[in-house]
Amino acid sequence: MSLIRITHLTFSYPGSYDPVFTDVNLQFDSRWKLGLTGRNGRGKTTLLRLLAGEYPQNSIEIRDHPRMFPCTVEHPGHSVAAVAREVTGDTVPDWMLERELSLLGLGETFLDRTFSTLSQGEQARVLLAALFLQEGSYPLIDEPTNHLDAGGRARLGDYLRSRRQGFLLVSHDRMLLDACVDHMLSIEQTGLSLMQGNYSDWQRERDRRDARELAENARLTREIGRLQEGARRAAAWSDKVEKGKYATRNSGLRVDRGYVGHQSARMMKRAKNIEARREKAAAEKASLLKNLETAEALKLHPLEHPAACLVRCRELSVCYDGQAVFAPVTFELHGGERLALVGPNGSGKSSILRLICGETVPRDGLCETASGLVISRVEQSPDRFDGTPGEYAQSYGVDKSLFLAILRKLGFERVQFEKQVSDLSAGQRKKLMLARSLCQRAHLYVWDEPLNYIDVLSRRQIEELILQYRPTMLFVEHDRAFCHAIATDTVELARP
Repeated sequence: MSLIRITHLTFSYPGSYDPVFTDVNLQFDSRWKLGLTGRNGRGKTTLLRLLAGEYPQNSIEIRDHPRMFPCTVEHPGHSVAAVAREVTGDTVPDWMLERELSLLGLGETFLDRTFSTLSQGEQARVLLAALFLQEGSYPLIDEPTNHLDAGGRARLGDYLRSRRQGFLLVSHDRMLLDACVDHMLSIEQTGLSLMQGNYSDWQRERDRRDARELAENARLTREIGRLQEGARRAAAWSDKVEKGKYATRNSGLRVDRGYVGHQSARMMKRAKNIEARREKAAAEKASLLKNLETAEALKLHPLEHPAACLVRCRELSVCYDGQAVFAPVTFELHGGERLALVGPNGSGKSSILRLICGETVPRDGLCETASGLVISRVEQSPDRFDGTPGEYAQSYGVDKSLFLAILRKLGFERVQFEKQVSDLSAGQRKKLMLARSLCQRAHLYVWDEPLNYIDVLSRRQIEELILQYRPTMLFVEHDRAFCHAIATDTVELARP
């Protein structure tokens, strides 16, 4: 058994005043298939980088040889086989490369292809295969499903489940985590939480914990109110009795001041006891709900277009180097519909989105959009921007206050509004793009893999938003649960 130990870890990035981790303690077995989850910006990628030794820490003890995914490819113009050997740092025989690639759905013909010509999903699978070919390594896998199609995600789950060695996997894909992990690690608001089981096991336990704490919080709220009222009445009676010691004796009766004072003291003591019980209940209440993740409702204000049909495509096919990327497709998009483009990596889904957004894309067939159509677009890769989130909003001409309010609902802390966009995590930068799109009033929302890097809680918020406001959408997304929930129809792209 090889244990990975983290003892009293406190870490901030150089030049940052905002700590990512404070006095973290953790121990786990490197043989576990460990899933890591948490809201964007909580430090998931940072934890992987710390374990990989990018920021050496005396508080981390790891005996295995950690290796990160994704990794930098120094020579993307080389063949797939050469890039894989570059990553492994060894002369891995072709048959081993072919075996690993076939398990991830890539044929032996891929070995001789130029790495840079592969789609992002294909490149990811090549790098994952190379990662698991490194003897004695401990894989640190950061969001491998980005840019993978549904079939690729299913194969990845099977592949990771079949590995003998353990790994640490960061992913927001619930189906992938259920398919391949046996332990879950969660970065919560107050620290790290570790448990045995897959994502669904973790979510059920979390829901039970939140339900218990909400019920206990409600009980303590009622108890505190009752005690406050009891303390108020007891104090009032004490004051009234105490004043009675010095009242004028018009009746001629003698007042026993000692007895009255004793009664007053008893009432005051009772009031103090009630107050102590109230303070104890308040302390118990304060310890609850610190890790409760809330998801406030988002709002969207789409525009209505007078035309019934907003997009019309007839026998459309995108062509590169004279070759069609997909078999010709015909479809229409009407107001209120949400159309999902479905197909394997490299089948031309993003090319159709770019064409509809007005970019020049070589094609055959017809592609028309309604006159005066206003489009709000979210692209695959997170925006890179020099400036703060507020300056990002101003550069796009969207309402800054509304933009920042949406980010708050998506889990941003106020301190992150002062950071440079380049210093934010990929998930946080993707949320900037989504918040900007949600601020824009448009007839059509064109989103290309909007959930890449986005945490599960935010995915649910976005799903609920779309179902409530029913905007007209054309989108590409490989999260099967999301597509099933919001798409009114699909267009499947097949190889020619």
